[in-house]
Order: sequence, then C-alpha cells, then structure tokens
Amino acid sequence: MKLAIVGAGYVGLTSAAVFSDLGHTVYAVMRNRAKMNKLQQGDLPIYEPGLEEVVRRNGAVGRLIPTLDYSEAVSESEVVFLCVGTPSLPSGEADLSQIDTAVAEVAKHLQSYTVIVNKSTVPIGTAERVRKIVKEINPSAQFDMASCPEFLREGTALKDTLEPDRVVIGTNSRRAQELLLAVHEKLPGERVLTDIKSAEMIKYASNAFLATKISFINEIANVCEQVGADIKDVAYGMGLDKRIGKYFLDAGLGWGGSCFPKDVRALHNIALTNDYDFKLLKAVIDVNNDQRYRAVTKVRQAVGGNLDGQEIAVLGLAFKPDTDDIRDSPAIQIIHLLLKEGARVRVYDPVAMENSRQKLSGVVFAPDATSALEGAMVVLLATEWGEFKDLDWQSLKQVVAAPRLIDGRNMLDPIKMRTLGWHYVGVGRP
Repeated sequence: MKLAIVGAGYVGLTSAAVFSDLGHTVYAVMRNRAKMNKLQQGDLPIYEPGLEEVVRRNGAVGRLIPTLDYSEAVSESEVVFLCVGTPSLPSGEADLSQIDTAVAEVAKHLQSYTVIVNKSTVPIGTAERVRKIVKEINPSAQFDMASCPEFLREGTALKDTLEPDRVVIGTNSRRAQELLLAVHEKLPGERVLTDIKSAEMIKYASNAFLATKISFINEIANVCEQVGADIKDVAYGMGLDKRIGKYFLDAGLGWGGSCFPKDVRALHNIALTNDYDFKLLKAVIDVNNDQRYRAVTKVRQAVGGNLDGQEIAVLGLAFKPDTDDIRDSPAIQIIHLLLKEGARVRVYDPVAMENSRQKLSGVVFAPDATSALEGAMVVLLATEWGEFKDLDWQSLKQVVAAPRLIDGRNMLDPIKMRTLGWHYVGVGRP
C-alpha cells in the first residue's frame, strides 16, 4: 500500500520507517530541503536509537521516499498521516497552525478516495476542523477522516512503534476502518476500534494519567524527605500491586519533553473551554513545576544558601536519556533558575549539546563529564544517562572543588557515594 507521512519529526519519521519496513511504500513529506537531502543520505534530523538503520535500509530499496512534493505523495497514496507538531500556546491550548498548513497542502492534491489520519496529538474535534478545511479547498474531494494516535516514547520510539500495546483506530467510516486495519495488519497489539473523538481523547487521557502518576510519586518522595523514608523502597512496594504497576514510579525532577507538558496543558484547557474545572490536572502541573524549584533549593543549600558566583556542574540536558530532545527539559529550566541566581554553570550531555546551545547562553559547554565537573562546588545529575552511573566517582573527587552531589534522578547508590566521600542528596532518599 502507498502511504504519505506529513512531518518528519519523532512521530513522523519513526512511523514512516516502520510502515516502510512492513512493506508499504511511504512518502515522507518534509518542508526543509536541507533536511530532506540529509535524510536521503540516511542522515537523520533527530537522534533515536536504531532508527537510522531502518531508514537507510528502506531508503535503499525505494520503500521510504523523502520528498518536498505534496503533489506526488498525496495523489499516489491511499492514506495520508498528519504527523506535524502541535505545540502549546501561552493559553495552554494546542497550536494547530502546522496542522492547518499541512491540511491545506494535502487538500490541493487529493485526486481519488483517501483516508486522512491525524496521528498528531490534537484537541477533541480537530478531525472536523480538518474536514472543513479540505472541503473548502477541494469541494469534490473524496475522503474520510480518522484518528490513530501514537504512543511512542522518545528513546524507545522504534520499539514502541513496532511492538505497540494497542493500535487505536478512530473513524466513523467502515471503509476507512478497514483500510487502516490493513495498514496496521502486521503490527501486534489489541485493536481499539472507536469513533474519532474517543480516539482523540484516548491520547490525551493516557498522557495525562502518566503525568499524574509521576507527579504523585514526586509528592510521595517529598513527604519521604520529611519523614525519613526511602522513595526507592516505597515505589518498589507500590509497584508490585498489579492495580498500580511498576512503571512511571521514578521520583525525580519531574516530567518534560515534547508530549506530557503540552498535552496536559491542552487537556486542562479543553476542560476549561467546555465549562469544566479539571482541578487534578492543575495540581499535577503545579507539582511538576515545583520539582524544578526544589532541585535549585537543594543546590543552594549545598553551598550554604547563596548561589551567586558558585561553580555548578550539570550532567544531562535532554529531558530523558537516549534522545537529544530538550523540549521542556527539567535540566534546561533548572539551569535558567541557577543562572538567574548568579551561579556559574558548566554542562555536559552525550547527545543534546547542539540543541542546547540554541536554548542556553552564559554557560560553559564541556566536552565531557569530567571537564564539566572541574572546579564544581556542586554537581547536579539531571538526566539519567547510563554513562553517568559508570563514571569513576572516586577519581572525580579530585576534579571538583567540593564533593557535593544532587542526584536529581536517584541513579546512584547513596551508601556507596557517601562511602566514597561524597555529600549525597537524592529525591526522597534518606
């Protein structure tokens, strides 16, 4: 089957790679010629483990076709997936301008029956918005709308797309449903067949629940700090209950990235615009923001209460390991707070340095972790990259000005670190 994927970010490029690997011919429609040229050579615009090999393999046999040409991609395809960004506006609502632009281009080139699928995370009712745009531009177009939300995680996007827990297909058309079942035929996972609005809500509700779970465990961790309990043991004991589950119970600096922040804000805004005050989500957002400030407080306390002129090392800039994505990264937000209080900050991340240069000024970008720690009064571990756990912390005591570590991800063993002579402070750990 021939498919068009509009957008070549984490969702679009991963989807294009997987669908082509399943045997479909996939047009990856992009806006940027330089990025397209690189992609044609197998050079990815994003960092995602394992993805480059799949892109190269399918590009070499002509199943994955990067293009700037909507005309060929849309007119040749039976299904068009919209995988463009929907960032937050200051109000919290989703910015649908990229959706509108993409749909306008798609509409111009519809020639035969096509299913237009929102794979982007969009507010409930967006499918009808898309339908109206298409009808205005191309009144004779024969098409159906559908919603097939993605549930991938950056860092494991390829695995998540190849081995989904479920495939959600939301459409009010039997013909579109059958076509989309055929597209996803070779993928595992339960099929959830529903209407469009319910499919759109499933995505928002899923991310909001996971964000709530993280904020909840962070609140429990904060109480643990007050009473002397260990959040690691508490979370483990909780997670053994099958009703709770062990995932998303890692206390730390809070959630970030391209999905949770914007989706939680968007769902809260959707509720408000529909005359419902979603109090729980407001609290979830507030708790998440507070975790950044709590981290800064711990750094400040470690140096005696005044950050002005203090050398601080931050290990990790990406919002999570195995990605170069720094969108709404707790690390970036914490660094801005440290700089605001006059701290001198040295930073290092294995893959997110280039992206971070666009967001950070007034910091020193170190070539490696050891260089980042030189002369530091406090080290903040902000992203749980495996290489940080494997550092020679005994030797690093000779590099820093003072062996003080704020472990914002509870990566390291407090007893071991203290035995090595480090002043160790975790999140919810005695």
